[in-house]
Amino acid sequence: MDNFKTGDLVSLKSGGPKMTVFGPSSNLGPSNRVRCQWFAGKKLEHGDFMPDSLMPVKNDDSE
Repeated sequence: MDNFKTGDLVSLKSGGPKMTVFGPSSNLGPSNRVRCQWFAGKKLEHGDFMPDSLMPVKNDDSE
């Protein structure tokens, strides 16, 4: 998972919601992808992303 660890707050470099790193992708064995989860309204979503496409974000409680 490169420099990301479970619980880190990240977003896509191209934009989008703040996401929480959930762990490495579990699709078909070992992977260099990072599994993230986020809320879209009240629905919990998840996806697998290449570490190069993610950037860390600060936890800003003002939102």
